[in-house]
Amino acid sequence: MRYVMIVLWMLFWSATSAVAQVSIGIGLPGVNIGINLSSYPQLVRVPNYPVYYAPQLGSNFFFYDGMYWVYERDNWYASSWYNGPWGLVNPEIVPLYVLRIPVRYYRDPPEYFRGWRPDAPPRWGNHWGRDWEQHRRGWDKWDRKTAPAPAPLPVYQRKYAGDRYPRAEQQRELQSQNYRYRPRDAVVRKHYEEHAMQKAPVPPQRKQQGTREERSQRGTAAQEQRQQPQQGAVQREQQPPRSQGQQERPQGKAASQEPKRSQGQNQEKDREKGEDRGQDRKK
Repeated sequence: MRYVMIVLWMLFWSATSAVAQVSIGIGLPGVNIGINLSSYPQLVRVPNYPVYYAPQLGSNFFFYDGMYWVYERDNWYASSWYNGPWGLVNPEIVPLYVLRIPVRYYRDPPEYFRGWRPDAPPRWGNHWGRDWEQHRRGWDKWDRKTAPAPAPLPVYQRKYAGDRYPRAEQQRELQSQNYRYRPRDAVVRKHYEEHAMQKAPVPPQRKQQGTREERSQRGTAAQEQRQQPQQGAVQREQQPPRSQGQQERPQGKAASQEPKRSQGQNQEKDREKGEDRGQDRKK
């Protein structure tokens, strides 16, 4: 019997450890928690806390460090947009200031909140057990004077209501364009980084421009073209200069034609021919 109990205890411990390793973190968005908001809710700051709550909603709806947080059915959920999709948050990593929200700001408190001080945070150790309390030891003790300033509200989401509410893949793009805040909490920051990696475009690969031999030939031809003007300039500089008395030979038809006779020379020739014909007739 003792060995059976040891084996059962080991199996239970290994199963518990495996569940903890898998579930730690903010789950993938897509959980339906029964909240369907048709428009952006009114959010009011909790006094002296870096947290907002929604007084007009009948749910435990909060905003902290750039994300929305909802406590529903004994679980915490988180989303970057006011109407989800929501991701399940493991109790081990819920941000401290979310845990510290006083009881009075829960608009739909569960039954086990009854009798707890309204100006103090819920007794999470009683609800989640001793193991959780040991792991999150000191979560309810802090200097209220050193609380960080609240994150700015993503009010750009007001114009996305009803049928205009974006899908999950559009939400990441709109958030990167309109909301420049960077979270301080390690858990929230990790969630933001994971979403940024999901939406980062993969740079397209450049097409191969021919084979290596073709690229080498193109490079050689381009180098020869660059060298030709330089070689021509060197050859012109090396030609000997012409002497001042040296004349260029005439080219084309102008070189073969004799210079034209003047008008006076033509008249004198005609006169001599006339006198010779007269003397011949006399004879």
